[in-house]
Amino acid sequence: MDIVATLRQLIGDSGVLDATELSTRSAGALRQDALQGAALARPRTTDEVASVLRWCHQHRIGVVPCGGLTGLVHGADGSAEVVMLSLERMNAIESIDSRQRCATVQAGVILQVLQETLEQHQLIFPLDLGARGSATLGGNAATNAGGNRVIRYGMMRNMVLGLEAVLADGTIVSSMNKLIKNNAAYDLKQLFIGSEGTLGVITRLNLRLWEAPTTRNMALLGLPDFASVTALLKRMDRDLGGTLSAFEVMWQDFYQLVTTAPAEGRPPIAQDYPFYVLLEGQGADPDGDSGRFAAALETVMAEGLVVDGALSQSEADCDRFWSLRDDVAQVFRGGYPFIFDISLPLAEMENYIAGLRDSLEEKVPDHHLLVFGHLGDGNLHLAVQVPEAEGEQWRQTVESLVYEPLAAFRGSVSAEHGIGLEKRPWLGVSRNAEELALMRTLKSALDPVGILNPGKVLAP
Repeated sequence: MDIVATLRQLIGDSGVLDATELSTRSAGALRQDALQGAALARPRTTDEVASVLRWCHQHRIGVVPCGGLTGLVHGADGSAEVVMLSLERMNAIESIDSRQRCATVQAGVILQVLQETLEQHQLIFPLDLGARGSATLGGNAATNAGGNRVIRYGMMRNMVLGLEAVLADGTIVSSMNKLIKNNAAYDLKQLFIGSEGTLGVITRLNLRLWEAPTTRNMALLGLPDFASVTALLKRMDRDLGGTLSAFEVMWQDFYQLVTTAPAEGRPPIAQDYPFYVLLEGQGADPDGDSGRFAAALETVMAEGLVVDGALSQSEADCDRFWSLRDDVAQVFRGGYPFIFDISLPLAEMENYIAGLRDSLEEKVPDHHLLVFGHLGDGNLHLAVQVPEAEGEQWRQTVESLVYEPLAAFRGSVSAEHGIGLEKRPWLGVSRNAEELALMRTLKSALDPVGILNPGKVLAP
C-alpha cells in the first residue's frame, strides 16, 4: 500500500510530505529530534481532513494530529507506521464579530497572530502562554491550554463557544455555536477540548473575545515566606476590584536562574528573598487603576506581607517582568531537566514542596529543584535537574517522587500540558477507576478502531 501516493490523490501533491521530507522537520522548539511518520498530511479544508481520516480508518492506519509542537508530554510523537496530520495550512481567521465578541478561526491559526489581529478591533483573546508565537489554536483547544491569565479568564475550554471536529471515520461534527448561554442538551464541544486528538480532530473554532483592557499595572515583589504569598493573593484579588489578571510565583532558585548571566534577564529586585510574585492588574480606568494598584501595594508592604518590590512605569517594564517568568528555557542550563506541570490546593503546596525536597535529597543526591508557576490557579511547574551524563537513568525515581504524593493531596499530575505519552503511566494518581473506565467507553464509541493519536492518554 502506497500511503503517500494515496494521500496525494486525496489532498494534492503539495499537501503531503513523504517520510524523508518529514524527517527534516523539527519535532518542536524544545526537542532535538525530528518528526517521524509514514507521511505528513497537510489538508487545506475540513473536507480534506475528513477524506484523510476516512481512508486511514478504512485501512486501520494510525493518525497523529500535531499543532505547533509546543507540548511537553510527547502528545504528538509519531512512528514509521502512522500518518502525521498537520493543520498548518488551515490558518485563516475567518471572521471577527465585534458586536458578538466572537472570532471564527481555523485550527491552524497561531495564537499570537490572533492576538495581534484583535488589537485593531480593541478586543482580546485572553489565553496567553510563553509559546504564543508557535502554538496553534486547535492545539490549544485539544490540550485545554491554560497559561498566564487563568485566574481571571479560565482555561481554554472557558473561551471556546463552539467548534467543528472530524471523527475517526471521517464524520464531520459541526457544533459552531456562537452563544455564551446554550443549554440545549449535551455540550458536545467539551468532548474534544482536552482530548489531545484522541476522540476527534478539531478543525475550526468559535472563540469568545473580551474588550481590550486600557490599563496595565505590574509589580515584581519579594516575599518572606509562603504564608505571605497566599495571603497576598487573597488581598490583591479583593483590593484590585476584579482587575487582577495574573499572579505568578517564582521560588528563589528559579528567580536567581533567570536573572543571572548567561540569562538575558537582570534582577529588578535583590535575589535573596525566598519567594517572588509577579502581579498584574488589567483594567479600564486610566485615572483610578494605577492609584488603586499602588495603594494596595503600599498597604501590604506596610503590613509586612511584601518586603521589597519594583513597580512598572511603562509597557517596556511590564514586558521585562514577564520575560523573566517566561524564560523557562533556562532550566535546560546546568543539567538534565525533568519538567513537571502539576496542580494542588494552595493550602497543601508548602508541605508538598517541603516533602519533595526531602525525598529528592534522600534518593537523588546530586540534583537541583526549581519551582515556579501560576499560583493564582493552583498550578506549579517543577524542574528537577540531574547531571547531564546520568540523564534518563533517574526518570522513574524522579517521576515517582513528584507524582505519587499528589494522590494524598488530591492534586493533578497535569495542570495544563495534558497527558500524552509521558504522563500516561501516572494518570491513575489523579483519576479513579470509574473515571478511567468511562474514558475508555468514550474512546471506544468515537474511535472504535483506535486510529486517533494511538497510545496517547490511555494505555492500549
